[in-house]
Amino acid sequence: MSTEALFFWSSGKDSAAALQAVQEDLEIVSLVTTVNRPDGHVAVHRVPERLLDRQAAAMALSLEKIVIPAPCPNEEYERRILAALQPYRDHGVDTVVFGDINLADIRDYREALMSRAGMRCLFPLWGRDTAALADHQLATGIRAVVTCVDNNVLSEACAGRIFDRAFIDALPEGVDPCGENGEFHTFVYDAGMFAAPVPCRVVRTFDDGAFSYAIICEESEEPAHGH
Repeated sequence: MSTEALFFWSSGKDSAAALQAVQEDLEIVSLVTTVNRPDGHVAVHRVPERLLDRQAAAMALSLEKIVIPAPCPNEEYERRILAALQPYRDHGVDTVVFGDINLADIRDYREALMSRAGMRCLFPLWGRDTAALADHQLATGIRAVVTCVDNNVLSEACAGRIFDRAFIDALPEGVDPCGENGEFHTFVYDAGMFAAPVPCRVVRTFDDGAFSYAIICEESEEPAHGH
Protein backbone atom coordinates (compact mmCIF):
# COMPACT_ATOMS: atom_id res chain seq x y z
CA MET A 1 0.00 0.00 0.00
CA SER A 2 1.32 3.41 -1.00
CA THR A 3 2.29 5.98 1.63
CA GLU A 4 1.07 8.66 -0.79
CA ALA A 5 -2.36 10.11 -0.09
CA LEU A 6 -4.82 12.77 -1.10
CA PHE A 7 -6.25 15.02 1.58
CA PHE A 8 -9.82 16.33 1.42
CA TRP A 9 -9.21 19.85 2.67
CA SER A 10 -12.18 21.93 3.84
CA SER A 11 -10.04 25.02 4.69
CA GLY A 12 -11.13 24.68 8.33
CA LYS A 13 -9.62 23.79 11.68
CA ASP A 14 -10.55 20.09 11.73
CA SER A 15 -8.82 19.61 8.40
CA ALA A 16 -5.75 21.28 9.86
CA ALA A 17 -5.80 19.00 12.91
CA ALA A 18 -6.19 15.90 10.72
CA LEU A 19 -3.34 16.99 8.47
CA GLN A 20 -1.07 17.55 11.46
CA ALA A 21 -1.92 14.03 12.62
CA VAL A 22 -0.79 12.32 9.40
CA GLN A 23 1.89 14.55 7.94
CA GLU A 24 4.78 12.54 9.41
CA ASP A 25 3.45 9.20 8.15
CA LEU A 26 2.03 10.09 4.74
CA GLU A 27 3.19 11.99 1.70
CA ILE A 28 0.30 14.26 0.80
CA VAL A 29 0.26 14.33 -2.99
CA SER A 30 -2.38 17.03 -3.12
CA LEU A 31 -5.08 18.76 -1.17
CA VAL A 32 -8.53 18.30 -2.69
CA THR A 33 -11.24 20.92 -2.20
CA THR A 34 -14.67 21.43 -3.75
CA VAL A 35 -15.17 24.97 -5.01
CA ASN A 36 -18.42 26.60 -6.09
CA ARG A 37 -18.31 28.60 -9.29
CA PRO A 38 -18.98 31.16 -10.59
CA ASP A 39 -19.01 32.38 -6.95
CA GLY A 40 -15.41 31.26 -6.44
CA HIS A 41 -15.82 30.03 -2.87
CA VAL A 42 -15.00 26.85 -0.98
CA ALA A 43 -18.24 24.88 -0.74
CA VAL A 44 -20.09 25.36 2.59
CA HIS A 45 -17.26 27.28 4.31
CA ARG A 46 -17.62 30.13 1.81
CA VAL A 47 -13.90 30.87 1.80
CA PRO A 48 -12.63 32.77 -1.28
CA GLU A 49 -10.46 30.74 -3.64
CA ARG A 50 -7.63 33.23 -3.27
CA LEU A 51 -7.37 32.46 0.45
CA LEU A 52 -7.60 28.73 -0.27
CA ASP A 53 -4.64 29.16 -2.61
CA ARG A 54 -2.74 31.02 0.09
CA GLN A 55 -3.30 28.16 2.54
CA ALA A 56 -1.90 25.61 0.08
CA ALA A 57 1.09 27.84 -0.65
CA ALA A 58 1.75 28.31 3.08
CA MET A 59 1.96 24.51 3.40
CA ALA A 60 3.87 24.03 0.13
CA LEU A 61 1.20 21.57 -1.03
CA SER A 62 -0.48 21.09 -4.38
CA LEU A 63 -4.17 21.90 -4.55
CA GLU A 64 -6.76 20.14 -6.68
CA LYS A 65 -9.93 22.21 -6.99
CA ILE A 66 -13.03 20.26 -7.93
CA VAL A 67 -15.48 22.75 -9.40
CA ILE A 68 -19.13 22.15 -8.53
CA PRO A 69 -22.25 24.22 -9.19
CA ALA A 70 -24.36 25.69 -6.40
CA PRO A 71 -26.68 24.01 -5.73
CA CYS A 72 -25.14 20.71 -6.80
CA PRO A 73 -27.23 17.54 -7.22
CA ASN A 74 -25.58 14.63 -5.43
CA GLU A 75 -25.26 12.59 -8.62
CA GLU A 76 -23.33 15.42 -10.26
CA TYR A 77 -21.21 15.92 -7.12
CA GLU A 78 -20.20 12.27 -7.14
CA ARG A 79 -19.49 12.28 -10.87
CA ARG A 80 -17.10 15.21 -10.54
CA ILE A 81 -15.39 13.80 -7.45
CA LEU A 82 -14.76 10.43 -9.08
CA ALA A 83 -13.52 12.03 -12.31
CA ALA A 84 -11.04 14.19 -10.39
CA LEU A 85 -9.70 11.26 -8.35
CA GLN A 86 -9.23 8.84 -11.26
CA PRO A 87 -5.86 10.23 -12.47
CA TYR A 88 -4.42 9.87 -8.96
CA ARG A 89 -5.69 6.32 -8.66
CA ASP A 90 -4.19 5.53 -12.06
CA HIS A 91 -0.81 6.61 -10.66
CA GLY A 92 -1.09 4.38 -7.61
CA VAL A 93 -2.50 6.74 -4.99
CA ASP A 94 -4.99 4.62 -3.04
CA THR A 95 -5.58 6.60 0.18
CA VAL A 96 -7.74 9.64 0.92
CA VAL A 97 -7.68 11.45 4.29
CA PHE A 98 -10.69 13.18 5.83
CA GLY A 99 -11.12 15.34 8.94
CA ASP A 100 -14.44 13.89 10.12
CA ILE A 101 -14.74 13.13 13.84
CA ASN A 102 -17.87 11.20 14.76
CA LEU A 103 -20.73 11.36 12.24
CA ALA A 104 -21.16 7.73 11.20
CA ASP A 105 -23.46 8.46 8.25
CA ILE A 106 -20.92 10.86 6.74
CA ARG A 107 -18.14 8.33 7.20
CA ASP A 108 -20.21 5.56 5.60
CA TYR A 109 -20.97 7.82 2.64
CA ARG A 110 -17.33 8.77 2.14
CA GLU A 111 -16.18 5.16 2.37
CA ALA A 112 -18.77 4.04 -0.17
CA LEU A 113 -17.83 6.82 -2.59
CA MET A 114 -14.09 6.27 -2.24
CA SER A 115 -14.60 2.54 -2.73
CA ARG A 116 -16.10 3.34 -6.12
CA ALA A 117 -12.86 5.17 -6.89
CA GLY A 118 -10.83 2.14 -5.78
CA MET A 119 -9.48 4.04 -2.80
CA ARG A 120 -9.53 3.68 0.99
CA CYS A 121 -10.32 6.33 3.59
CA LEU A 122 -8.36 7.44 6.63
CA PHE A 123 -10.02 9.36 9.47
CA PRO A 124 -7.21 10.36 11.85
CA LEU A 125 -9.54 12.30 14.17
CA TRP A 126 -12.20 9.60 14.35
CA GLY A 127 -13.70 9.03 17.79
CA ARG A 128 -11.84 11.89 19.46
CA ASP A 129 -13.64 13.74 22.24
CA THR A 130 -14.51 17.03 20.57
CA ALA A 131 -14.00 19.18 23.65
CA ALA A 132 -10.50 17.75 24.09
CA LEU A 133 -9.88 18.06 20.36
CA ALA A 134 -10.84 21.74 20.36
CA ASP A 135 -8.39 22.29 23.25
CA HIS A 136 -5.74 20.38 21.28
CA GLN A 137 -6.29 22.56 18.23
CA LEU A 138 -5.71 25.71 20.23
CA ALA A 139 -2.71 24.23 22.03
CA THR A 140 -1.01 23.17 18.79
CA GLY A 141 -1.27 26.61 17.23
CA ILE A 142 -4.27 26.21 14.95
CA ARG A 143 -5.77 29.65 14.49
CA ALA A 144 -9.07 30.10 12.67
CA VAL A 145 -11.90 32.53 12.02
CA VAL A 146 -15.55 31.46 12.01
CA THR A 147 -16.90 31.89 8.48
CA CYS A 148 -20.35 30.33 8.73
CA VAL A 149 -22.84 29.66 11.53
CA ASP A 150 -26.18 27.87 11.64
CA ASN A 151 -28.74 30.43 12.74
CA ASN A 152 -30.80 27.73 14.44
CA VAL A 153 -28.16 27.27 17.13
CA LEU A 154 -25.85 30.31 17.07
CA SER A 155 -26.33 34.04 16.65
CA GLU A 156 -25.19 36.02 13.63
CA ALA A 157 -22.67 37.74 15.91
CA CYS A 158 -20.64 34.50 15.98
CA ALA A 159 -19.80 34.85 12.28
CA GLY A 160 -16.41 36.49 11.93
CA ARG A 161 -15.26 35.67 15.46
CA ILE A 162 -11.91 34.06 16.14
CA PHE A 163 -12.07 30.41 17.16
CA ASP A 164 -10.46 30.72 20.57
CA ARG A 165 -11.07 29.84 24.21
CA ALA A 166 -13.57 32.67 24.65
CA PHE A 167 -15.57 31.50 21.62
CA ILE A 168 -15.64 27.89 22.81
CA ASP A 169 -16.59 28.81 26.38
CA ALA A 170 -19.48 30.97 25.13
CA LEU A 171 -21.07 28.23 23.00
CA PRO A 172 -24.63 27.37 24.10
CA GLU A 173 -25.22 24.03 25.74
CA GLY A 174 -25.53 21.27 23.17
CA VAL A 175 -23.38 22.97 20.53
CA ASP A 176 -20.39 20.81 19.63
CA PRO A 177 -17.06 22.52 20.48
CA CYS A 178 -15.74 21.55 17.06
CA GLY A 179 -18.97 22.33 15.21
CA GLU A 180 -19.11 18.68 14.13
CA ASN A 181 -22.88 18.82 13.62
CA GLY A 182 -22.58 21.77 11.23
CA GLU A 183 -23.15 24.42 13.89
CA PHE A 184 -20.24 26.47 12.51
CA HIS A 185 -17.41 26.31 9.99
CA THR A 186 -14.00 27.97 9.98
CA PHE A 187 -11.07 29.19 7.92
CA VAL A 188 -7.58 28.39 9.23
CA TYR A 189 -5.21 31.31 8.84
CA ASP A 190 -2.31 29.80 10.79
CA ALA A 191 -1.15 26.37 11.96
CA GLY A 192 2.05 24.57 12.79
CA MET A 193 2.59 23.40 9.21
CA PHE A 194 2.15 26.90 7.74
CA ALA A 195 5.38 28.62 6.74
CA ALA A 196 3.70 31.89 7.71
CA PRO A 197 0.19 33.00 8.65
CA VAL A 198 -2.27 33.80 5.86
CA PRO A 199 -3.11 37.48 6.38
CA CYS A 200 -6.86 37.98 6.19
CA ARG A 201 -9.60 40.21 7.53
CA VAL A 202 -13.33 40.09 8.03
CA VAL A 203 -15.04 42.64 5.81
CA ARG A 204 -18.65 42.19 6.88
CA THR A 205 -21.23 39.57 7.75
CA PHE A 206 -24.54 38.70 6.15
CA ASP A 207 -27.51 36.52 7.01
CA ASP A 208 -29.36 34.49 4.38
CA GLY A 209 -32.00 33.32 6.83
CA ALA A 210 -30.67 29.85 7.55
CA PHE A 211 -26.99 30.75 7.96
CA SER A 212 -24.84 33.75 8.78
CA TYR A 213 -21.56 34.22 6.94
CA ALA A 214 -18.40 36.25 7.42
CA ILE A 215 -17.02 37.72 4.23
CA ILE A 216 -13.23 37.45 4.48
CA CYS A 217 -10.50 38.53 2.11
CA GLU A 218 -6.75 39.00 2.03
CA GLU A 219 -5.60 41.76 4.32
CA SER A 220 -4.55 44.03 1.45
CA GLU A 221 -7.36 43.03 -0.91
CA GLU A 222 -10.43 45.08 -1.74
CA PRO A 223 -13.43 42.78 -1.24
CA ALA A 224 -15.78 42.00 -4.10
CA HIS A 225 -19.26 43.48 -3.87
CA GLY A 226 -22.26 41.30 -3.13
CA HIS A 227 -22.34 37.97 -1.29
